[in-house]
Amino acid sequence: MLYRSSSLTELGPEGARQLAGLGLRTVVDLRSEPEREHWPNQRHDLEYTTVPLPTLPPFENTPGNPDTAADQVDAADPAPVEPGAADPGLRQMYALMAEVAGEPIAAFVRQLLLPGALPALIHCAVGKDRTGVTVAVVLSALGVSADDLLADYLLSNAGLGLLDGPLRYLDEHGVERLSRPVHPDLLGLFLERTAGLHGSAEAFLRHHGVTGAELDQLRELLTEPA
Repeated sequence: MLYRSSSLTELGPEGARQLAGLGLRTVVDLRSEPEREHWPNQRHDLEYTTVPLPTLPPFENTPGNPDTAADQVDAADPAPVEPGAADPGLRQMYALMAEVAGEPIAAFVRQLLLPGALPALIHCAVGKDRTGVTVAVVLSALGVSADDLLADYLLSNAGLGLLDGPLRYLDEHGVERLSRPVHPDLLGLFLERTAGLHGSAEAFLRHHGVTGAELDQLRELLTEPA
């Protein structure tokens, strides 16, 4: 019923056939408007509803992508990173998302509840940071265990070839940037911040307007009895 991925910018005919086989009805795009304009999704005649829900505003000289913003943070303060530690720039971005991402995450939940919205796919640029925390909140509110939630989040590193460290890419200005691996501490930071502010993922969603009836409906749509 719910899939997460990178953007559909490089979607080809074979990938489109695979997506068609999933019966997608909705694609939720968490990227900023500059990202969507520079890297438009490819449809290949797929029929689905596109819903833009930017998680973060564009930052100065960046399109609102946590990786590119983190690159600037790290460049401004190039302190050495402990081996195996989370990137400091991304830590700042995850702390910021805990503060500002509540409304788009709540809007995503309500989008899933619309008649005929499922199956749905959610993505940002590469599906690891903005998409990762959004899906984590939903899974947590559904009662998924912390271990399973983290395991799902960390799948991004294998799927994106980030198991051995960051990869370089060119941003929309042709500037070389780093795509950084996700790290348990990043998701932990986000969930701790939201829990500190609201108590739980469910309370986080309620604070941003999701009702108890809507949460019950979400559970009915996305879970099965044990």
